[in-house]
Amino acid sequence: MNNTISAYRLLLALLAMLLSFSQAAWAADTNSTAQIDAVLSVDVSTSMNESDVNKVSYEAMKMFVDMASVQGDKIGVVAYTDQVLREKALLKMNSPQDKKDLKAFIDQLTRGPYTDVAVGVSEAVKVLESGTEKGHVPLIVLLTDGNNSLNAGKSQEQSDKVLNDAVKKVKDKGIPIYTIGLNADGKLNKDTLERISKETNGKLFITSTADNLPQILSEIYASHLKLKVVPLTGITANGDFQDVTVTIPNSSVQEANISIMSNKPVEVKLLNPAGQEQTIPSDKIVYSTSNAYSLIKILSPVQGDWKLKVKGVAKEKIDINLIYNYDLQVSMELSSSISYGPGATVPVKAYLQSNGQKATDAELYKNAKSTLIVTDLDTSKTEQIPLTTSAQGIEGSMKIAEAHDYELKVRFENASFVRESPPANISAKTGAKPATEGNNEAEPAAPVNWAVTGGSIAGVLVLLAAAWFAWTSWNKANKGFVGQMVIEIKDEDTGERTHPQYKKLNAFKGKFQLHQLLQLAPEFAETKQIVFKPGAGDTVVLLNESGCVIEKGGRVFDAANGKELKSNDRIKVTLQNVNKSIHIEYIK
Repeated sequence: MNNTISAYRLLLALLAMLLSFSQAAWAADTNSTAQIDAVLSVDVSTSMNESDVNKVSYEAMKMFVDMASVQGDKIGVVAYTDQVLREKALLKMNSPQDKKDLKAFIDQLTRGPYTDVAVGVSEAVKVLESGTEKGHVPLIVLLTDGNNSLNAGKSQEQSDKVLNDAVKKVKDKGIPIYTIGLNADGKLNKDTLERISKETNGKLFITSTADNLPQILSEIYASHLKLKVVPLTGITANGDFQDVTVTIPNSSVQEANISIMSNKPVEVKLLNPAGQEQTIPSDKIVYSTSNAYSLIKILSPVQGDWKLKVKGVAKEKIDINLIYNYDLQVSMELSSSISYGPGATVPVKAYLQSNGQKATDAELYKNAKSTLIVTDLDTSKTEQIPLTTSAQGIEGSMKIAEAHDYELKVRFENASFVRESPPANISAKTGAKPATEGNNEAEPAAPVNWAVTGGSIAGVLVLLAAAWFAWTSWNKANKGFVGQMVIEIKDEDTGERTHPQYKKLNAFKGKFQLHQLLQLAPEFAETKQIVFKPGAGDTVVLLNESGCVIEKGGRVFDAANGKELKSNDRIKVTLQNVNKSIHIEYIK
């Protein structure tokens, strides 16, 4: 009896949700790290021989490439004058060699006469159109050192039309263009660049010296992924190793990019928080060097104070910056209600989510600021309401002023990143009239229209059926796991195996990825598409949507539609992108 009552209560709660305001869906794939599709479009006109003598613009592009994720990001290059001199289609960064090849291409760029910014923009758009990947975040970076200088065969009107058409295309698709004006001679007409970035929701950067280009490119990379550049202590080299503290603030950092900008070569050492010197490079530390910078990328760094030791040429100024890369989203919860009307208070809760699970690291919330951004969709006016942020999450409320439609989203910001929740809409137009003080008279009952009531009952029955389906789906999506999995990783080149790692499954609900069991190591990103779901009788169902080969008992089997794993079953997953295999045993 109690179970039946509980089911009815749950159905009524679900029905209330169905009859209340709509809430926007969360991010399309909260289990995956945001990847970028970037086109770097650079002016290679001969005037750059004076404004960028040392080809620092090339170094800046190479630094952008090095800052890209170890696997998954796609980057293309357009080198233009009044025509396209060289072009590299979007290349997926899946290995250090991919980055090396793209940087070699950049080093081989040559320069030529004339300049037409329209060519740089329109060709970048074409590169994105032909190679962008679903789920990736596209952007264009446009660099030029001056105004248009057209040859006799082209008019400014023709150039303007090409530019306007290209800008309209990216504006309609929501693709930002970040423009950089290298104003070395002081004659840069920034109006065109400002219009391009403003109309496409990008940003404009102006610099009088090419030496600032690496810093600008790193800011663009961070800005586009809603990260922040954290300046570290700059130093003036003295010829000996000097210490710089690098703080990893929490355990949710996936990559820490330390950029060391110097016009002269530097030597580096790195010590972890335990004081142990790290091997550079290694499987956890990627090290890149060039004429204008060095970049250290630490993968899945442990929390705490790391010590960077930098040795440079005496009296050389060295700038050091840090960019953290996170896989975090903000999930917003709005309490359901039958209706909202003017004067009603809407409670709001939100929390950080990582890899499909609620983030539990209290350090993420420390010294953070959260804001509820409310847009009145009838008047287009926006207000910002401060929210309370604590280790337990984000809380607050808004009071509805008018019988209007509203859009709500939560903005979260701390020292190293900014995130916004997907928007949710509520309507106060159909809510009950607010109570009026001193008016307690009951209104006369309206006559019952049985034809309408019959239709309403039918509608309610449909909603109840939908609610029951939603309840069963919710129950399935939140079913827990039992037991644990034993993980070993074998290097197929050397035959070496890692020590067995025991991963308890009771922390997961509904489903989890093999990638999560592998601590989200970028090297194993392809295992994001290998998913486990709870099965009948404490079994686990394996679904494989990746290109990896899976074997059980020495035989390859197809798990595209799901395969059941029972206690003590063992499988082998052979990876495609690295020459390694993962051995898994499921035990209860």
